[in-house]
Amino acid sequence: MEIPYTVQPRSDTGLFNGKLGIWLFLASEVMLFGALFSSYVLLRVGAPVWPHGYTILDVPLATFNTVMLITSSVTMVMSWASLMLGNFGKFRLYMGFTILLGFGFLVVKTIEYKSKADHYGIVLHDGNELTGHIESQTDEYVMLHPDPKNGVQGEAVRIERSDIKRMTTFGPWYSTFLAIYFTLTGLHGLHVIGGIIVNLFLWGPGSKMWKSNPKRFTNRVEIAGLYWHFVDLVWIFLFPVLYLL
Repeated sequence: MEIPYTVQPRSDTGLFNGKLGIWLFLASEVMLFGALFSSYVLLRVGAPVWPHGYTILDVPLATFNTVMLITSSVTMVMSWASLMLGNFGKFRLYMGFTILLGFGFLVVKTIEYKSKADHYGIVLHDGNELTGHIESQTDEYVMLHPDPKNGVQGEAVRIERSDIKRMTTFGPWYSTFLAIYFTLTGLHGLHVIGGIIVNLFLWGPGSKMWKSNPKRFTNRVEIAGLYWHFVDLVWIFLFPVLYLL
C-alpha cells in the first residue's frame, strides 16, 4: 500500500506530508530556542554586571563561521534547484559543498571551544581577578600571561598559590555568560551535526531514490533544506546576541 501525499499536496493544507511535518517540527524548535533566548534576556537584564561578548569571544572567527553557514544555505538551495531542473550531477556538487561547509563550521567551533579550555580566570583573596593563559605552574606559584589591554600585550605575572581563591578555565562553570554561551552554541552545534547526517544520507545512499522516484527525492531535499535554513537562521541570531552585544 502506497503512502498518500508523499508527492502531491494535501487538499486541506496545500502541502505534502513531509513539508507539513517539517514545519510542525520547526515550530517546536522555535519554542525551544525561544525559551532559551528569553532566559538569556531575563538573566542579562537582572545581572548587576554583564560582560560584552567581544571582550571574551573571538569575533573574527565567529564572523568567518557566519559567512560559511550563510554560504551553505545558498549551496543548499542550489542543490534543490538542480534537482528541479533535472540535473543530478549539480545536485551532488552543491550538496557536497553544503556538507563540507557544515563540517568547516564545526571545526571552527571546536577551535573556539579549545581556546576557552586553555583560558583561565584567577580570583584572588583580595577580590582582584586576572584572566589569561597559564605559561607554567608549580605547587607554590602560577605564571599567568594576562589578556592584552588596549592592544598591548603584558608580561607574565607570577601569582602565589596562597593568594589564589579560585582558579578555573573558561568553561560553562566560570560565569553565567559562559554558561549561556556554551548552552546555546552547543545546542546549535548538535543541530548542525544532525543536518550534516541527513545531508550525507541524501548525498550518498539516499540518492538512489532519484532513479525510482525523482519527485519524492526532490521533496526530501527540500525538507532537509528547510531544516538547514532554520539552523542558519538561529546562528544569525546567536552571533550578534552573544558576540557583539
